[in-house]
Amino acid sequence: MQNNKPNIIVEKTLEFALLIIEYTELLESKRKFIVANQLLKSGTSVGANIREAQNAESKQDFIHKMKIAAKEADETEYWLLLCHLSKSYPNCEELQKKLEEIIKILSKIIASSKTTH
Repeated sequence: MQNNKPNIIVEKTLEFALLIIEYTELLESKRKFIVANQLLKSGTSVGANIREAQNAESKQDFIHKMKIAAKEADETEYWLLLCHLSKSYPNCEELQKKLEEIIKILSKIIASSKTTH
């Protein structure tokens, strides 16, 4: 059963996914298809896994889904770093900052979920 209270991580990752879609469309317009595809998959998967975790069957299931989201965030961080370091790619610093914030929140959620009884 989904909770209707505002959920900061769900909101931030939805906003991030929309920005990833815009950025990857820009990459595709510049014929950067492979990186765009990889970034689109991992960048939108972060929020999808967090959303799925909201309906977890148990605390362990919740933690597991959040860890998958964290792995997707790490992969996204890698693709954004490649874009950042590649001279012919558009600026992605804002996306990197937003992702860094998401990763920090995710880490706190996972750590606190492990310790709460």
